[in-house]
Amino acid sequence: MNIEELYTLYLQNPSIQTDTRKLKKGDLFFALKGPSFNGNEFAAKAIDAGASYVIIDDPKYAMDRTIVVGDVLKTLQELARHHRLQFDIPFIAITGSNGKTTTKELIHAVLSSSFTTYTTEGNLNNHIGVPLTILKIRKDAQMAVIEMGANHQKEIDSYCQYAMPTHGLITNVGKAHLEGFGGEEGVKKGKGELFDYLRQHKGTVFIMSDYDYLQEMSKGIPVVYTYGTKEAQVTGNIYQTDPFVAVQFSKGYEGIIQTHLVGSYNLPNILSAVAIGHYFKVPPGKIRAAIESYMPSNSRSQLMQKGNNQIILDAYNANPSSMKAAIENFGSMKADDKVLALGAMAELGTSSIKEHEMLIEQIQKYPWKDVILVGGDFMQIKHPFHQFTSSKEAGEWMKGKYKNACLLIKGSRSIQMEKVLDYL
Repeated sequence: MNIEELYTLYLQNPSIQTDTRKLKKGDLFFALKGPSFNGNEFAAKAIDAGASYVIIDDPKYAMDRTIVVGDVLKTLQELARHHRLQFDIPFIAITGSNGKTTTKELIHAVLSSSFTTYTTEGNLNNHIGVPLTILKIRKDAQMAVIEMGANHQKEIDSYCQYAMPTHGLITNVGKAHLEGFGGEEGVKKGKGELFDYLRQHKGTVFIMSDYDYLQEMSKGIPVVYTYGTKEAQVTGNIYQTDPFVAVQFSKGYEGIIQTHLVGSYNLPNILSAVAIGHYFKVPPGKIRAAIESYMPSNSRSQLMQKGNNQIILDAYNANPSSMKAAIENFGSMKADDKVLALGAMAELGTSSIKEHEMLIEQIQKYPWKDVILVGGDFMQIKHPFHQFTSSKEAGEWMKGKYKNACLLIKGSRSIQMEKVLDYL
């Protein structure tokens, strides 16, 4: 069966599933394989659960209503590309080392106030999530916002081949996934694949003009729309940060926007959403309302109250760049009894020990009530702080210790620092 024929089936059953536990009657089930699972083995279960068809790549699992292809993942991506070709609307791709998901959510909030806008759900931003996002876009779409994550070179380029973005944004380039990218220059090259595609296809990019490296990376792209703290088409600066960020705009938008985001490091994310709204002529009142009503979730810059304690939960992920920004922001906050609870950083390769040592040096610049360090390479270096092997162990130690304290909880996904909340 070729892609055109499969696409006809998709149009009849425009809901795709890759997990039999979430399967609904009528879904197309794509039997993906991974290091520890083989979706082909679930073909019969998917059919019994009501799948309209099951796409497999191992003929020995063939039965009624199965479609055998050479490679299920590749077929999913080719189907997404074929679907993408049916649209003549802006496809805005977002990548970067930090802030991708928050930026994507803010941009989606702004654009959906005036346009029918589809976007990446949660952080489904990888080689499976990107095609699934595209295949959820319906014919009424006026805008699409696609988040692209990557941990090695050529990954963003591969997503561009089937997402075919018309517009793009790189939030920043920092010390994330150093192991896979091969160092900081590798990160820049990998993230820059989005701009390479847009340069080749005469697209539009949005850049934070404060970052010289983004100005350099965007050279040769026909349309470069800028936002920043000065000398940009949309400009704004921090008005206040305690407890939430408010931004005073001076160009491209007038007035103050009050957010529910914690941390001055969110300024570029807010500026980008206003800039894209302005570029696409979203009315200023709708821009403000969209951003002011956005509530962060999924352990990203969330401010919460737990008992008598105030908690900043930013535990979805961590790398040297985001850790540094979070610690600096927390250190500058006006609060008594500040407690720092940090999980180790992952995927830093040979730089890992050095980066954790540098983080210890930064932590020591501020006065804290307590510092709790958990797991990974924090266990391999000397420091004067409380140390635990897991978030569970740290949580048990923290139980009942703090009253009227302010805590920052942050760490790489693998450490699952949000689990300490169960003990506070």
